[in-house]
Amino acid sequence: MTQQGIERPSVGILAYGSLISNAGSEIEEGRAETINDVMTPFRVEFARSSTSRGGAPTLVPVACGGMQVKGKVFAMKLTEKEAINVLYRRETNQVCTDKTYPRRRKSVVVKRLTDFAGLDIVLYTQIAANIAPLTAECLADYAIRSVDKAKSGRDGISYLIDAKEHGIITSLSPAYEA
Repeated sequence: MTQQGIERPSVGILAYGSLISNAGSEIEEGRAETINDVMTPFRVEFARSSTSRGGAPTLVPVACGGMQVKGKVFAMKLTEKEAINVLYRRETNQVCTDKTYPRRRKSVVVKRLTDFAGLDIVLYTQIAANIAPLTAECLADYAIRSVDKAKSGRDGISYLIDAKEHGIITSLSPAYEA
């Protein structure tokens, strides 16, 4: 407990991509505070072609390449289970439904960090990379093709601009942008 007798949130959600500027209503409603300028404890890259974004490259954790990037942690006034469910629904475009995080996960896996950013538990999503070869030229091709396929503002060029506005730079992003 804090000195005022109010418990500090102990569960957070790590945002390092589109989640920073578009958390979704459930995360917004469950957010108690925002912890800014938190470096991801893993490397990320524009390594996933997202079907909900017309095939646009999106940021995901990667084992090789990429860079640690500056993100935010949303300290939540939710239980860990509730936070897992709202994060899962946001990442699967099912916000404000009764969907819960499945025991058998397919492509979206919710991972947890302990004792991170001043919180007991911080959650993030692990979604597999699926772009090969992973080159700046390939990313640019995916982004350009996504413009005609994605809803307005959900294409790869908009995603890259948003990432850049939040100070996210990966090993491929300068050449990808060029």
